[in-house]
Amino acid sequence: MGRREMNGRLSAEYQGLEVKVPNLFRCPISLDVMRSPVSLCTGVTYERASIQRWLDSGNTTCPATMLPLPSTDLVPNLTLRRLIALWASTAAPSSPSSSSSSPPAASAVGPTPAAAAAELLRRVADPGADPCPPLRKLAAFLSDDDVDEFDKNALARASGAAETVATVLLRRSAADMEAAEAAVRVLAAVAASDCIEEESKRRVAAALAADAPSAAASLARVLRGGASLEARVDAARLVESMLRNAASARAAVAESEDLVGELIRLVGPADDEKEKKENKNGGGVALDRQAVAAGLSCLAAIAATRRNARADMVRLGAVPAAVRVLEADAGSPSQALRVLEAAVGCAEGRAAVCESAGTAVPAVVSKMMKGGMGGAEAAVSVLWAVCHRYRDRRAVEAAAGCEGGLTKLLLLMQSGCSASARQMASELLKIFRVNGKSCVAGYDSKTSHIMPF
Repeated sequence: MGRREMNGRLSAEYQGLEVKVPNLFRCPISLDVMRSPVSLCTGVTYERASIQRWLDSGNTTCPATMLPLPSTDLVPNLTLRRLIALWASTAAPSSPSSSSSSPPAASAVGPTPAAAAAELLRRVADPGADPCPPLRKLAAFLSDDDVDEFDKNALARASGAAETVATVLLRRSAADMEAAEAAVRVLAAVAASDCIEEESKRRVAAALAADAPSAAASLARVLRGGASLEARVDAARLVESMLRNAASARAAVAESEDLVGELIRLVGPADDEKEKKENKNGGGVALDRQAVAAGLSCLAAIAATRRNARADMVRLGAVPAAVRVLEADAGSPSQALRVLEAAVGCAEGRAAVCESAGTAVPAVVSKMMKGGMGGAEAAVSVLWAVCHRYRDRRAVEAAAGCEGGLTKLLLLMQSGCSASARQMASELLKIFRVNGKSCVAGYDSKTSHIMPF
């Protein structure tokens, strides 16, 4: 469905975000505002994606003039692109009356950019107004697949947009969960979207990092009491954005026990919580893959950037949470293995793995080759730490009893792993050879050359 056909719905859903679009800025094919205008040899300018589809379909004429094309070269129209960018930053929203009286050539086509969002941002910033309605409208705009990426980026780039929305999250009282959730949805729609420019994502992280302790506390509050799983996942994505794009916020995030504890709960409920949910639902509790991925990404990033946070993560239950993910096949095996790799880097983590060696070690072995090269090397690092370096009897016995362990180590050594991983794998071979079942057909002692496939 085209945007002109959807104009009525968009106008109702995003009232206040309409602007007048000059015909010159529209692609003659899609009628959308052009983001990457390119010109054909006929002199007509189109949106690159639209004209490329036309040419890829086998057409050899100019769509607007129907003249034959001696050349299909596409030349970027940089002048028009600059004009569109200037217009996007200065255009003002149109009123209903002006839209109805305007000629068809300048009719409103739905939401566009920064200046069009100025009124909504003003309402969000108004201390005497309820920020929830405009925040929901902004979140819907940024999440709608039918809205052009050009418009979304214009809104994300709007002066003060990230800071205004972040203020709602940081300054609202703990009781105002609804407003906090709405702000999280808007910020996450910018920070976690593939179509938003990196500079806008960094601005969101910087706005939160300006008061990192308050941001950590607010995000922990949403993770703990969010009305929907989507809001909790969005909060985790904002945590990851802060860790990735705002170095100054990493200490505050890693040192917030409330936040780390809620991220672990997002990955999977603890045993006592799981039992309560199973009894309530009359069956098992399925782990949500998006929640697992978001939580594990944050935990892995925290462990990688703050080594002194590892013991706290272990104390709060990171090891059993990661093992449950591996056992339940809930996705993200590489991230779960990386969390365990970080955990065994401290004494508390090694103790936690060894205490549950009967389940933890087989879970690690079973997912060794299912998380890519990074996950495989993390798995070897975990096994080497508890079985070889510290030689815990429980871990060694559990490893020796795992079928297929020797095969997986041999495959890893033949698949271009790092020198350190190859060395650890070779040292682990002695443990796995204790159990003859570890070696499958084709990997007997007479094999002179091992092929991984």
